[in-house]
Amino acid sequence: MAKWLLLLLTLAVSCQDQKHEQSPPQTVEVTVFETNANTIPAIFEYVGVVQSSHPVEIRARVEGYLDKIAYTEGELVRRGQLLFQIDPRPFVAALDNAKGLLARYEAELWDAQQAVARFKPLYEKKAASKRDLDSATAQLLASEANVDSAKAQVREAELNLSYTVIRSPINGVSSKSNFREGALITPGSNGLLTTLYVIDPIWAYFNISEGDLLKYREEVAKGQLIFPKDLRFDVELVLSDGSLFSSRGKVNFADPSLQQTTGTMLVRAEFANPDNQLRPGQFVRAKVLGAIRPNAILIPQKAVLQGQTGMYIYTVNQDNKAERKVVVPGDWYKSYWIIKSGLQAGERVVVDGVNKVQNNTQLKIKEVSSFHED
Repeated sequence: MAKWLLLLLTLAVSCQDQKHEQSPPQTVEVTVFETNANTIPAIFEYVGVVQSSHPVEIRARVEGYLDKIAYTEGELVRRGQLLFQIDPRPFVAALDNAKGLLARYEAELWDAQQAVARFKPLYEKKAASKRDLDSATAQLLASEANVDSAKAQVREAELNLSYTVIRSPINGVSSKSNFREGALITPGSNGLLTTLYVIDPIWAYFNISEGDLLKYREEVAKGQLIFPKDLRFDVELVLSDGSLFSSRGKVNFADPSLQQTTGTMLVRAEFANPDNQLRPGQFVRAKVLGAIRPNAILIPQKAVLQGQTGMYIYTVNQDNKAERKVVVPGDWYKSYWIIKSGLQAGERVVVDGVNKVQNNTQLKIKEVSSFHED
């Protein structure tokens, strides 16, 4: 009896094993993304800082006591507007003295001219010696030189007097005054009164790393990246609150040499700033536009997985089974990875449900999508 029971138990286990082996493999329901080649814009983003396109240091050119600060610090000033007034009285006196000296030399010149005029006919009539005429002529030349020198002193005195009135040479935003009324102002390194900043147009500076430059060069050589003609890039600025600055700028300078301390290349873009929205020292994100990526292969970011040997995806083969592929992603574009290698146009990539998929998993496709530029 025990032998019969053992035999029946063995047959039951054997039948269960056969049923298990013959059960169909589990099917996973997924959505897939069908790849295609697209020409998309290449957008490069960097941290930038805004600076004045024309900072002007206002310095004293003569020594004197500051009589008046005539502008409101921090506000916009106009070309020709009075900024500072230095006590003019010493310079008025110096000008009067120079004019008096000029008048004296002009009188001496007149006298020398009359002397030469008298001696010439006398010398011709043998009534005066050649020496007398030469002395009169020398005195005339000396008087003319004295007059020229005195005129130069008058011009210098007038110029120094004009320096006591300091006006704005530009339209710009003013900084604070470094001196107050009554302070002794001296020219030179200590004579900086204030600084003015032109902010329309305004500049934004940003730096491109050496690694990025080498990567772009390689992509251009492979035809994966095309720069605009004459490198005329547009630039958009994203402000600290996430808003976009109202107007685009143009790249107008790129330093031909890298900065040794940072290993980066300095780039500058110019922007119209009529509403004074941008101010010097402001940090922004600069988005450089104008390049394109031809024949780019894009897939949704969530389709890319990270493994021990790198990043990989699952594609759908002809038998509707999952096939694992190692890929090399490049930059992001919107919510997509740009795939540099490992994937061809026309392949189907598992997106939703990828976390349930392994190599050779049987798949049931419930939805197919592809990339379309908005």
